[in-house]
Amino acid sequence: MKITCSSAELLAQLQTVSRVASTRSAVQALSGVQVAATEGAVELRATDMEVALRVPLAADVERSGSAVLPGRLTLDVIRALPASQVTLELRPADQDVEIKSGSATFHIRTLRSEDFPPLPEPGGDAIVEVPAAAFVETIARVARSASRDETRPILTGILVSASGRDLRMVATDSYRLSVKETTLESELNGSFEANVPARALQELARIAQGHAEGADATLTVGVRANQIVFQVGGAVLSSRLIDGQFPNFRQLLPDTYEHELRLAGDELTDVVRRISLLAQKNAPLRLSFREGEVTVSAQTPDVGEASETVPVAFSGEAFEIGFNPEFLRDGLESVETGDLILKLISPLRPGLIESADGSGFLYLIMPIRLNV
Repeated sequence: MKITCSSAELLAQLQTVSRVASTRSAVQALSGVQVAATEGAVELRATDMEVALRVPLAADVERSGSAVLPGRLTLDVIRALPASQVTLELRPADQDVEIKSGSATFHIRTLRSEDFPPLPEPGGDAIVEVPAAAFVETIARVARSASRDETRPILTGILVSASGRDLRMVATDSYRLSVKETTLESELNGSFEANVPARALQELARIAQGHAEGADATLTVGVRANQIVFQVGGAVLSSRLIDGQFPNFRQLLPDTYEHELRLAGDELTDVVRRISLLAQKNAPLRLSFREGEVTVSAQTPDVGEASETVPVAFSGEAFEIGFNPEFLRDGLESVETGDLILKLISPLRPGLIESADGSGFLYLIMPIRLNV
């Protein structure tokens, strides 16, 4: 293998693909990046056996072949190169790759190629093309609610459903629930439903933003029995699917609410961000509702306290409800712009945040029991 390419292009693609490389596996090759050169085409590949990524690299191929290089070290070396062009050449006898750029020369030992698994090809039993921008925007609205607790793997995923003109994603960690329903401009050419690891979808969002060009860019989704393969702008990301029954989100939503309040989203979000600074050491954020106003407050012993009052069309018996500051902030920020609707029942029942513009976003959040 011998290739020549732009140092900047190689660095950009290495930064993208190396995020998928394993940092914990006992198999050393999984911490590496495979450089695969065929006649007229070069690909960089990485996997941790759960998520796999292949990205194209614009390069002149002098000799075909492949090699697996240590991801972190190679990235650091390419970042430090002195010239705009770089040549990579596999030296099988020395079991290394020679990297030359300007007057600098590096020899990096390769990792065992036989330990690097073949990566899935694009395609699947069901193949659906979706608008990349809508798919990425929907991921961004729900991803924060996915669980990071590996002991409940079902909740570490995002349930993705697509059919007709409807795209829906649902995520929950059992403390909050995000639902985003997006209406597409035109009918999809197929349908699918899959519980996809949130990490894979967040990586896909980064890739799509860098590789999908133009407002009309599409993303191809291929679904197999236990795997999903995304293709966008020449990059191919694949992931295992999560087995098991995802919670029925409709059963988690209360049927009725006592209070339905319309608030300026940006204003409330700013207040919550400010007051949250004094909600430390697991202290809750308190929302105290009285006639015509809500006071957001926080108090942390030995640290301090803060409060701020915002006008709101509240009427009825005063009450106080507490939320996890980070979870409340995530929900408010996911609304993005414009007014929001805050629906409440009582201090011990979940609250619901909705976009007031009818954009199909819901955020259910469990309260924290307050000590009076």
